[in-house]
Amino acid sequence: MSAPHSGPYSAASHSGPHSGGAGPVRVERVVTSGTFSLDGETFDVDNNVWIVGDGAEVLVVDAAHDAAAITAAVAGRRVTAVVCTHGHDDHIGAAADLAEATGAPVLLHPADLELWRAAHPDREPDAELADGMRLSVAGAEVRVLHTPGHSWGSCVLHVPSLGAVFTGDTLFHGGPGATGRSYSDRPTIEASIRDRLLTLPDGTVVHTGHGPDTTVAAERPNVPSA
Repeated sequence: MSAPHSGPYSAASHSGPHSGGAGPVRVERVVTSGTFSLDGETFDVDNNVWIVGDGAEVLVVDAAHDAAAITAAVAGRRVTAVVCTHGHDDHIGAAADLAEATGAPVLLHPADLELWRAAHPDREPDAELADGMRLSVAGAEVRVLHTPGHSWGSCVLHVPSLGAVFTGDTLFHGGPGATGRSYSDRPTIEASIRDRLLTLPDGTVVHTGHGPDTTVAAERPNVPSA
């Protein structure tokens, strides 16, 4: 497995609101390595962990595998929340340890509680994600969109001021995320993408749970029509 690595994502299209002396809101990526297990199978995976915020406070999206690597990337900033786009173990494995280290609450859609409890039987999430919910970090609004299909509780996070959306495993470079395993459904994920993601501006940058970024415009041809 590859070692964790991190770095800022600061393209001009992602300049965001300023927070006093803390600098502009920006997106940082940490790649961590581990395993994904479901339905009796286990796979080696590399995950994108996203850190959104400024020099003072951040929100962490999908605390995967390695709490120490994520904590190092946070670099002493206040963590306002650890947000889980869905409950698969490769996206939540480090969430409890990161929450303990930072004092931040863990947020997850309740439809994925069964998946969460398989990985963390002794700790519940601290709060529920819900469709239409608004979060805030460093003055930037983060909009929660429920996008079931990859799992029943899958959500994406849209940050209009950054022109970005964090899609977990719902949408990738190349099209919809995987289905065919427990708690997933292909027609449902395709409908979620058509109704919730392809309605965003074409230039919206899609930050995915694995692999490279893409855009809404680039993925439009890869999503079947209704």
